[in-house]
Amino acid sequence: MSVHSTYDALRHFADSWGLAAMVVIFLILALWPFRPSAKEDNEAAANMIFKGDDNGE
Repeated sequence: MSVHSTYDALRHFADSWGLAAMVVIFLILALWPFRPSAKEDNEAAANMIFKGDDNGE
């Protein structure tokens, strides 16, 4: 296999299956926080900045 054909094979893979894999990974990571079982963790993270807050007293 020559260098030119290796390049063509890798480029073809990146243009087809590589792109599809990146889209799938992006969708998984983008939707991960919205899964129903993450509600408790999301609420804890949202309220973490108020933990130990004594209203300036």
